[in-house]
Amino acid sequence: MYNGPSIDLLTKGVLNGERPLLARAITLVESTHPYHRELANRLLSQLRPHAGQAHRVGITGVPGAGKSTFIETLGLRLVGAQHRVAVLAVDPSSTRSGGSILADKTRMTKLGQCQEAFVRPSPSRANLGGVTRVTRETITIVEAAGFDVVLVETLGVGQSEIMVADMVDFFLVLMIAGAGDEFQGIKKGILELADLVAINKADGDNTQRAHQAAAAYQSALRLLAPVHPDWHPPVMTCSAITGDGIEELWSQVLRHQQQSLNNGEWQARRQRQQLRGVWSMVSDTLLHKFHNHPKVKITTETIEAEVLSGSLSPSEAVQRLLTAFES
Repeated sequence: MYNGPSIDLLTKGVLNGERPLLARAITLVESTHPYHRELANRLLSQLRPHAGQAHRVGITGVPGAGKSTFIETLGLRLVGAQHRVAVLAVDPSSTRSGGSILADKTRMTKLGQCQEAFVRPSPSRANLGGVTRVTRETITIVEAAGFDVVLVETLGVGQSEIMVADMVDFFLVLMIAGAGDEFQGIKKGILELADLVAINKADGDNTQRAHQAAAAYQSALRLLAPVHPDWHPPVMTCSAITGDGIEELWSQVLRHQQQSLNNGEWQARRQRQQLRGVWSMVSDTLLHKFHNHPKVKITTETIEAEVLSGSLSPSEAVQRLLTAFES
């Protein structure tokens, strides 16, 4: 059952920017309980007319690229420029408990303390790199609460980049120099998604290496067809520690926004994302129903035991599970 505030109270609280009710609203949409999902849909239908005006920026990068420090530095600059900033940081999850491991909020303490900022770490529950329907719905909630910049951080482990690129207006790829990261980025195809590549940690003795890495990425980008013909992703260097390059980087984000608005790509991108979101939610809902189907639950343990013993092949197991579901 549900013992929280009424949907009308949650709606009013979110629209008024009341943090306790904002947090409760997000917790409600994170729930997979059928009744909670029904309530969440009612809440979202009331909030959706007030959402959609924020600038959504996805941020990813290889492990060790300093994403959290970068986001905090950028977020503080944006708050200083009179923006209201929401950060949705998708944490890796324990496969045992489903709890968050990295806890990004603990690494953004200054930004988290700002009245004009809101940092929300979400456990991914091991779902395709961590980005689920919850992220889309949380974006709706924080936009309705009046946050005009939404930063979505991904895990940087592959599939999550594709999913985040399908829900933001601008996709920033954060890299570092050395350790073969230039080739790792190309191998993962991450450059094909980027609207901008930034080489972080361009400070101290690492400055020259960062500029060399930037030149390597710039050369690699010339070999790829741009995502949008009118926008060629720039490659920049920056330092989240010193703040060098952060203002220039955000200027590029704003330039992209203005250009996309002028040529109609902004609205077209949002429309494509809406359709992809529909099918993503269909897949998520069907998978949830499959795992919770009574007959599937009954047969799962037996089928798994037979697969482990070798008496049942994986393809036969799939067919039996589907038969149980369809019945």
